[in-house]
Amino acid sequence: MLLIPVLVALVLGGARVKRSVDTWQDADDAVRVAELVQAANKYASDAINERDVSVIPLVQNGKASEAVTQARAITDADAQAFDRAVDRMPDSPGLARRVALVRAGEEQLPGLRANAFTDRMSGVQTEESYHLVQHPLMEISNELGFGSSNQASFGRTLYAISLTQAAESLIRAIGTHLLVEDRDALAQGELEVQLASFRSYAYLEQVALQEYLGAGTSEDVTLLQQALAAAEKKGEQQVSDAAAAARADGRTFVEPPAMEQMISEISSGRPTSELAALGITPETFFAASTLGFDAYRGIQVDLADTALANARDIADEARNDAIMNASLVLTAVLLAFLLAAWVARTMSSGMRRLSASAIEIAGQRLPTVITQLSQAAPDRAGTEVAPIPITTTDEIGEVARAFDHVHREAVRLAAEQALLRGNINAIFTNLSRRNQSLIERQLALITDLEDHETDPEQLENLFRLDHLATRVRRNGENLLVLGGEKPAQQWDQPLPLVDVLRAAASEVEQYERIAFAGIPETLIHGRAVTDLVHLLAELLENATAFSSPRSEVTVTAARLPDGRTMVEIHDRGIGLTPDDFADLNHKLANPPTVDTGISQHMGLFVVGRLADRHAIRVQLRPSGADSGTTSLVMLPDSLVHRAAGTESDADTLTLAAVKAPHASRYSAATLASLSDLDSGGDPFSGYEAWDERTQPAPATQTLPRRVPRSRRSPDAGGTDGKREG
Repeated sequence: MLLIPVLVALVLGGARVKRSVDTWQDADDAVRVAELVQAANKYASDAINERDVSVIPLVQNGKASEAVTQARAITDADAQAFDRAVDRMPDSPGLARRVALVRAGEEQLPGLRANAFTDRMSGVQTEESYHLVQHPLMEISNELGFGSSNQASFGRTLYAISLTQAAESLIRAIGTHLLVEDRDALAQGELEVQLASFRSYAYLEQVALQEYLGAGTSEDVTLLQQALAAAEKKGEQQVSDAAAAARADGRTFVEPPAMEQMISEISSGRPTSELAALGITPETFFAASTLGFDAYRGIQVDLADTALANARDIADEARNDAIMNASLVLTAVLLAFLLAAWVARTMSSGMRRLSASAIEIAGQRLPTVITQLSQAAPDRAGTEVAPIPITTTDEIGEVARAFDHVHREAVRLAAEQALLRGNINAIFTNLSRRNQSLIERQLALITDLEDHETDPEQLENLFRLDHLATRVRRNGENLLVLGGEKPAQQWDQPLPLVDVLRAAASEVEQYERIAFAGIPETLIHGRAVTDLVHLLAELLENATAFSSPRSEVTVTAARLPDGRTMVEIHDRGIGLTPDDFADLNHKLANPPTVDTGISQHMGLFVVGRLADRHAIRVQLRPSGADSGTTSLVMLPDSLVHRAAGTESDADTLTLAAVKAPHASRYSAATLASLSDLDSGGDPFSGYEAWDERTQPAPATQTLPRRVPRSRRSPDAGGTDGKREG
């Protein structure tokens, strides 16, 4: 009952914790992106500032001054800080692409510094080439915005103010260059290019400002207004300080116009002397433009810091939520498990006794009673059922009483089935005894008729009638086997294996198709002759019934090095599937109890019962040919006697003798496997069945037309001379 709510709590709590952890991870990634953007913006600002600072020294003196060297050192330090931020940035395809563009621009920086404002690179080319480094750095700002109300708008705002700063920087660099450069030394058309670029970037600055106002919030607009107002105020203070210094030195001070007026005057292309008369000098213009540059830089830093602070706040909050949610979930689950343990402890005593008793009944007591009922007479087997020792009236006690009832019913049904099987066996035995008596009388009558008959055709008919009666007797003996009875009469002397095989063949309808090959001079113990004849007859019956009427059924035999004898029955029938072989071999090795399923394979069931009675091993295998089945019968050494006067190495199959004539039938690996049949597992694993299509067959002995009466031996020492075995 507690499992479902515990699982629900785990799922819901786990989902909540996962969301918190994912948010924490996203916010942590955003923090590292914000740190990367901070480093990139500083790197970009200092790179274009390096360009602006380098204009006056490089144009006037042709070499870098201390200010230029210091600006370049700051840019290089920013590059190292940017590299450290790149190492910590999240694994993102967009960021990786933008960083790759930055790396491509950085490769141009050393050559740019060496060729700046020289004959190899004009002024406009120098000023615009820094764009290769600055612009990719500026574009990284578009990755910002985690935690803001509008991520796209936030990155757009930061990018717009960065673009404004870049345009202001280009205005400062080109304007200063126009005020410093000797226009008479300029190449033809270069002045016009510089003026066109100057006007374009002045226009671009206004466009970028409009983009900022369109993407930013009211707070962003207020921030811009405040920054520009502070820059204007600072510019007025600079003009006031410059005027005071001029008056103190006795110099004439010309107050420069506003920044917009300076841009307009420079754009007109007026000579530098006229611009100086208006107070527009390289120093005043650079100072006025720097105020706007610093204002835009301040807004840029403020936006990046805001994004970083928001990401850190969200990351801290997500981390706290994840810890809190995980703690709550773990606490709830722990309490649920403690409650479940307490409930289980209150029930554990009765449940353990019930479980132990049920396992004992199912695993020991019930199987023992069923085994006793199946092996002994039902009236001699104990069917009492001891109840489970639980006397409580709760649900556990009710289950115990119900299990006792099931136990009693199972024992009762087993006793009824055992009684039924006993009655069926008694019926089988009674019917078989009665039929055997009639068949013996019928055989005696047929024998008498055969002895006095001279007409060949009538004698042939009597032979057929004799043979049919013998087969009917075998079917009757099947009932004895099904009933668990043994033959009433047995041979008291050993009988040659070849006679046993011929007697078995005589009970088969198509006996004329059976051929013998290579039968050793081996004697079979008298107590097993009757059952072995019956067993072999059933196998031969199957071999002839399930193969073509025009094909032979070959029977071979050989003694093995360990004293046992292997009998093989080969047919050329349609064969069986691997699953059928496995099922039939299992039934042969483990004969089932008599039930309705026995009727489908009664002959093989009888074979399994007879083989089990004398420790004979029987197995079916596919023949080596394209079709057909091979029946293997392994006779233990306890049933086999070597014929008198034979040598051990003459009739025993050994590794030396296997070269002829049996070399085509057995391999060394086969003999090795056959020598250890009783070691466990598949008793015939590794055995190679003889295939008469591909292997030469030894000389065969065909059964004569007149088959001797089944199980009759002229010199047998039985009780009546007829029915001995």
